[in-house]
Parts: sequence; structure tokens; C-alpha cells
Amino acid sequence: MPGKIVLFSGISLDGYIEGEGHDISWHQVDEDLHQHFNDELASMGGFLSGRRTHELMADFWPNADSDPDLSPAMREFAEIWRAKPKTVYSTTLERADWNTTVVPRVDPAEVRALAAAADGDLTLSGASLAAAFREKDLIDAYQIYVHPVLVGRGTPLFAPADSPVTLLHLARSHTFRNGVVLMRYERNR
Repeated sequence: MPGKIVLFSGISLDGYIEGEGHDISWHQVDEDLHQHFNDELASMGGFLSGRRTHELMADFWPNADSDPDLSPAMREFAEIWRAKPKTVYSTTLERADWNTTVVPRVDPAEVRALAAAADGDLTLSGASLAAAFREKDLIDAYQIYVHPVLVGRGTPLFAPADSPVTLLHLARSHTFRNGVVLMRYERNR
């Protein structure tokens, strides 16, 4: 069975993935939640992201585990991030390191072939890229982490769309000790 494309994102209670100026300092990621992310992402077959998300990750995670002050979960994630294959969708980035392939556009046939060949589901991140995948009906599951914060303005996870996504069912939910709530909705395909 081919891997699923899973939109994996943290949002504020009012629907933003980042505040103004790309601020994500309000994310409530403690050691417990970070370990959960590691457990989830370690089983994924790869990461799909846009240029900006990839560059943010590549600026920190390649050598993060060399910092002795980093938490154990963060050090573990650095290893997970380096090891996983990554696909970056960008028309401006020519190349990327760290097991990364740069692709200029979202082609549904190529995405489904990538998912079929992956060793597990593929995690999708970034609002702009999510909008492109949603427009082409490529998202199989929405794994959303709602943080108990009202940001007020910034980048919403979901841009306006011309058609609704229907036939979603709640596959699981969980409330973490820090108040973050996981909701995973899957498509009935």
C-alpha cells in the first residue's frame, strides 16, 4: 500500500502556524511533546517542505545534537531529520544538502510515485506548500497540533480554497500535559 501524504503542523487556537514576522516562539513544545514528534516522525518515509521551511530546518538541525545543552528529545530529532529523505519544492533553490532533493513544482503523478516508493508515510509542512497539495487533492491525512494560544495574526495554515475537503474522519486525538491537542483527520478515499 503506498504511503500517505500527511499534513503535519502546529497551529494556534485561531489557526496560525506562525505569528507576524515568522514568529513561532509561542509554540508550546516541551520535552513530552517533542518526544511524541520524534516517535511519529521516526516512522515517516520522508519530509516534504517548501524552501523557507527547509532552510529554517537546515539552519539548525544538521549539527544541533552537538550542543550539550539541548534536550535529549531535540538531540534525537536532529538525527531523525538528517537521516530522512527530504523533498523541497522551490523554484529558487538550486540545490540542498542533507539528503534533500529539490523539485520545482508539485506534480501529482510525481508526488504519488514518491509516496508509493517511500518507506512509510510522507510528512508535509508549510502553509504555501499545503495549499498547493490541497489544491491538487494530494493530502491524505491532517495531523494538527493545536496550541492553547491566540496569536491574532500571521500565516494561517489554511488559505481560502475554492472547494471544501469532505469525507474526513477523526482517526485519533490526544491532549498533552502542556495543553496542546493533537487531532488527526484522515480522508475516506
